[in-house]
Formats: sequence, structure tokens, C-alpha cells
Amino acid sequence: MGIIRFSLALALAATFGLSAQNASGEELSVATFVPPQHHTNTVMFKWFGEELEKRSGGTLTMKLFPAGQLGAGPVQQYKRAVEGVADITFGVSAYTPTLFPKTMLAIPPGKAENSAEATQRILSVFDEYLADEYTDVKVIGLTTAAGIGIAATRDVSTLDGMKGAKIVPYAALTTPIIEAMGAVPVQMPVTEMYTGLSTGTIDGAYATYNNMTAPWNFWDVASHFVTNVPVQHAVVFVVMNRERYEGLSDEHRAIIDDLAGEAASMKLAESFDGADAKSLKIMGETTGKNYALVEVSAEERAKMDAAVAEGMKAIYADYASRGIANAEEIYNAINK
Repeated sequence: MGIIRFSLALALAATFGLSAQNASGEELSVATFVPPQHHTNTVMFKWFGEELEKRSGGTLTMKLFPAGQLGAGPVQQYKRAVEGVADITFGVSAYTPTLFPKTMLAIPPGKAENSAEATQRILSVFDEYLADEYTDVKVIGLTTAAGIGIAATRDVSTLDGMKGAKIVPYAALTTPIIEAMGAVPVQMPVTEMYTGLSTGTIDGAYATYNNMTAPWNFWDVASHFVTNVPVQHAVVFVVMNRERYEGLSDEHRAIIDDLAGEAASMKLAESFDGADAKSLKIMGETTGKNYALVEVSAEERAKMDAAVAEGMKAIYADYASRGIANAEEIYNAINK
């Protein structure tokens, strides 16, 4: 009888232990370098976390570590996912361009005028042209921050106005395009652009409406925000450590699969386009700011587009010198 009771006790302990383990579930760590209030956190990752919990019945959740809590700065975000410093990371492809040369071809101006359009175009070519750049991770989502304007301390709405202007592009890749417009490309992280505009170190920077308002506040140091420019795109990613993904249960992997790809990518795009729409509304409702909202004319936009085409020739040649002979094919596929 004592043996039976002991065996029953072990069985109950094992059962309750297993139940406790299931109840505790899996928690995924998410590392991002942007502050907690950033729209990617309040829109995309909020949605992602809620969907994980809802679809799994609470057995799969996430914990957000914003503002570089799992590693300072944006440059190492992809590496942090690969090495498992965090289960999931948010980053910018242009900070490690050698890892994503083909993805970077979504940065130069093309047919996409906002994040949603750019996202659809990237996804349409991903399997054929870009997937081999992400074999070390599970891709959750890809989108862009669409640089729909130039915040400047002078009027750069014409090629004459562009001549000699020190302009910060979205990536060094687009240097030939900036030069073809007659401007001087200057590389500078977004965190330094406010000071650069204030001190005259730069004359302008590719930007979004969201950069004009808080927390970036370019409207305090820029005299112009020029729209209808050829739009540059900063490609951003959300990726997951592959071993962590493959170590999940079949049920949990299926949930990740359902959320990853188009759903997560378009939610990311929604966060960027939504932030722009909100900031544009704030700009329209706010008085006392000394900047002019200027739209490039159709005639000048045609000249700028021609300069983009000239700059792209230099970009294709650079890619060919690095062993990527089909750069023009990839760019055209993105922009067909």
C-alpha cells in the first residue's frame, strides 16, 4: 500500500509539474533600439503581443525591451537576433548594408510613395530575390520608413536650389543619386540631424512628416519641408532567432507563421504611415513654427527623376563590381 501511495504521489507530482510548465508557457524577448513610445512599439509590437497571447491561449507571450535595453544602438540588431541575445529584434537594414545588398535596392526612389506600397513591392520579390539574405533568421516582417520629404534650412525644391546643398540621404547607397541632383551627400544618423540642421553642418535631410514633429522636432530648426521629392526608403526588419523559432512547439510555430510575412509587414507599414498621417495633421493644426511647406513642381520633379535614373546607373555599376550582376533586374522587379 505504501508503494502504491508513493507511486500515486509521484504521478500526481509529475502531472501537476507538467501542468505548471504548460501554464508558464513560452515568453519571447523582443529587443528594439527605439523608445517605448515609438509607433512600432505602440502599433506593431502591441498587435503582435496581443495576437500571440490570444491565439495561444496565453501559452506564448512576448516581453518588449525598448531603448536598447538588451544592447545599445541600432547597428547590431540583426546580430543580436542571430546570436540569441534577444529572441526577436527590430532593426534598419542600412546600418549593416553588407548583409543585405539586394534588400538595399528597395531604398532608392522608385514607384512606392509610402511604406505600404513599398512593403507590398518588397514582399512580391522576396522569395525570388531576397530570401537568401535571411537564412540565419526567421523573418517576421519587412517594411520601410518612407522618406517623403526633405527637411532643410533652404529651399531645395528645385535642382538649382539643390546645387551644393549638404543633404543627408537615407543610405550611403544613394550617394550617386544625391550627387546627380547637384547636392553633396553627408552621412549622419537621424539622432544627430536636429543638431546638424541647427548648426549648419547640413542644409537638409531626407525625412518623414514624423521627423518634423515631436520627438524629433525638426520643425524647430528647418525653414522648409519639401515634398514631392523622389522618395527614398529606409528598409526596416523584424527577425527572430532561428534556433528559438525551431525550438518552439508545432502549435507555437504555426502561430508565428500566421503572423509573420504579410500580416506583420503590413502592420509595420501601418505604424509608419500612420505616424506620418498623425504628424501631418499636427503640423496643420500647429501655429508659431517658422517653416514653409513646399511642394516640388511637376517640371522640377521630372528633372529630379531624371537625376535618379542617372544615379542608378552608377549604383548598378557598383553592384556589378561587387559580383551582383542582376542589381538592375532586382530594382526593376521591385518597381515594376
